[in-house]
Amino acid sequence: MLDILKKNKVWLSVGIIWLFHISAVIGITLGNLNWFIEKTPINLGLSFFLFLFIYPINNLSKVTALLLFFVGGMFAEWLGVNYQILFGEYKYGHNFGPKLDGVPYLIGAYWALLTFITASILDFTTLPYRVKIIGAAGLMVILDFFMEKSAPTFHFWTFSGGMPTFENYWTWLLVGILFQVVLKLFNIKGNQVFSFNLYLAQLCFFVYFYFYD
Repeated sequence: MLDILKKNKVWLSVGIIWLFHISAVIGITLGNLNWFIEKTPINLGLSFFLFLFIYPINNLSKVTALLLFFVGGMFAEWLGVNYQILFGEYKYGHNFGPKLDGVPYLIGAYWALLTFITASILDFTTLPYRVKIIGAAGLMVILDFFMEKSAPTFHFWTFSGGMPTFENYWTWLLVGILFQVVLKLFNIKGNQVFSFNLYLAQLCFFVYFYFYD
């Protein structure tokens, strides 16, 4: 049994990710918004745990890069939340878990997670490395774009005046490119199947609620 689990750990992890996201879509659609959205830290925490296990983060270079993206993401968000620098004027709600000076720890983990998986999706193509860097950062921005509409409803974060300005997306792209460059310097590659499915599951979730009313 253990051998079977080890051989199929990627697909088991992918199945868990889709199960959680599809269950949330169905549950929220049926009117259980608060119950499911309050479990966001569990969902993100599980996704992050599976990422650490499957990607895998198993050497000093990968751990160093992970910490750089976590700290860099936290710092960028701290500037945004407390000084309205980079992303605009916004604040985080109560569904992203514990915070450090207004910034949820999970958002730092999310920056790291997205950087790794978007890079992995394009790393297995034959595109020039500059295109891979910009493309991976673009994937990060696309996901953020679809998240923004649901974020206030889900009590993730709220921008002053409602929706974010172009500044938010432009900054996401620049920070994303910076992180992707660092990842390329470390020459890190991960599991494409897991990365693609985790990204797609999150994208499908937020695209659905982008058009859901």
